[in-house]
Amino acid sequence: MSEPALNYDDRHIALLEALWGDGYLSPGGPQEVARVVENAPVADAQVLDIGSGSGAIAIALVQDHHAAHVTGIDIEGPVCAAARRRVAQAGLSGRITILQVTPGPLPFDATSFDVVFSKDSIIHIPDKEALAADVFGVLKPGGWFAASDWLIAHDDNPSPEMAAYIAQEDLDFAMASPARYHRALTQAGFDNITLRNRNAWYTQVAREELARMSGPERPAWEAAHGADLIAESIITWTAMIKVLETGEHCPHHLLAQKPG
Repeated sequence: MSEPALNYDDRHIALLEALWGDGYLSPGGPQEVARVVENAPVADAQVLDIGSGSGAIAIALVQDHHAAHVTGIDIEGPVCAAARRRVAQAGLSGRITILQVTPGPLPFDATSFDVVFSKDSIIHIPDKEALAADVFGVLKPGGWFAASDWLIAHDDNPSPEMAAYIAQEDLDFAMASPARYHRALTQAGFDNITLRNRNAWYTQVAREELARMSGPERPAWEAAHGADLIAESIITWTAMIKVLETGEHCPHHLLAQKPG
């Protein structure tokens, strides 16, 4: 895993949770989690959550989708601390383990998990081929990789608009194309690979998010999160919507199975 600078301090965590729901650092809340895992058998499974953030998804995987145990990993201390607090408050410390890890190969034995899940986190991992091989290795035979991620539509250099958006995000994004993800998963040995484009959905959601921050509610957002952070976020969302509208920025769901 590639280690970015500290992306999610307490201020950014609070803003993202205000937009996306308590404990969620990516859009869509529990409904989008449900869509990602709708064809992956999470019930009674040992689940690895890569980039587990501040913990709500791990809780949802246990409470809503009946995972036997979730191991959540992240490289950032503040989000791991937030996740541990949230898990303890939910009374699920016996079924959810949150680990802060260092970048590199997944630190687990082969065939440890029934499902590997990730929600908009593997964008920070540049080597998609190594990631696919790592996930394949820690899955049990017949296990599933179910993820969502932010993709770029092609393998060429980003357009000037996309480059400007990535620079504005300043989050060490390492976007890859749907074609590259499919190749990486195939080369790792996965079967039953499907990719689902979520661009249309998030384009509308992003417009709504920008309207919330920049419209009549802006003073309340500034009071809660700081005028500087809201102004910066408005610039970022405006740049993002431009490349969502062209289709170059194309969030996807990824699903693949390790042969049994």
